[in-house]
Parts: sequence; structure tokens; C-alpha cells
Amino acid sequence: MAASPEPGCPLCREDGGLLIARHDRFRLIRATGPDAADCPGFYRVVWNDHVAEFSDLAEADQLLCLRAVSMVERVLREQLAPTKVNLAALGNMVPHLHWHVIARFDWDSRWPAPVWAGPQREADPQRLQALRARLAGCDAAIAAAAARLA
Repeated sequence: MAASPEPGCPLCREDGGLLIARHDRFRLIRATGPDAADCPGFYRVVWNDHVAEFSDLAEADQLLCLRAVSMVERVLREQLAPTKVNLAALGNMVPHLHWHVIARFDWDSRWPAPVWAGPQREADPQRLQALRARLAGCDAAIAAAAARLA
């Protein structure tokens, strides 16, 4: 049974970023705006129904959700070759189940701190531009892999 949309929830009202793929149970987006300004390899797996916690999902949906997170991580590793991939499902500010899947690089401005921490150094414009140029290919690879999850 689908959970009702929550009127004040931003992830019930909108996709939450650039939509890459939509599955009947979840959607895959690339973060845009301030979240991705100097961290362009920032993706989210957003559960479509409004649930706050991972344990709110039935076991089959938990498995599907983790398969989606793992798939996005795998594609980021193949397409962007990050130093590390960060996974987070905080939901403190937006209590709608979503996973952050973030390609991190040892040259990024916040490394080794979390992406939500303040910058440790200036962003490297050439590396950021090169990374941004590869995002369309990464988006396409994520969409193709998501279609195989259906």
C-alpha cells in the first residue's frame, strides 16, 4: 500500500534535483544548485512513497532500495573513478527516505571532511570542469542500469 504524500515534504512535491531515471518505487536524481556547486558527482536515490525510515519499507522494498544505491555507487566508480564514494541516509532536514550517493575526490574542496562541512581549500576549476563534462555520460549509464533493475 502506497504511503500518502506529505503536503509539506519537498520530496513529495518535486523530484529533488535533475531526474535521471524513474522507477515505480524510487527515482534517481543528480543534485543541483548549492548542494552540487563544488561536488558535481552528487546523486540521490529517493523513495517515491513518503516514508521516513528505511525500516518502514517491506523487506522486498529494502532490498530493491539497497540494490539501487549499490548500482548508483558502482556506476559512479566506473564512470568517474572517485577516490571514495560516500553513502548517507540522514533525513534530518527532509524526513523522506532518500540516500545520498556522492563521488568524492581527494582534490575536492571539502576532502576529507563530509560534503556538508565547510571547504578545506579552494575548488580546482579545471578538475571541476572536467568532472562536469563527464556527468551526462554518467547520467546515461545510471539510467541504463536502472532500467535493468525493473
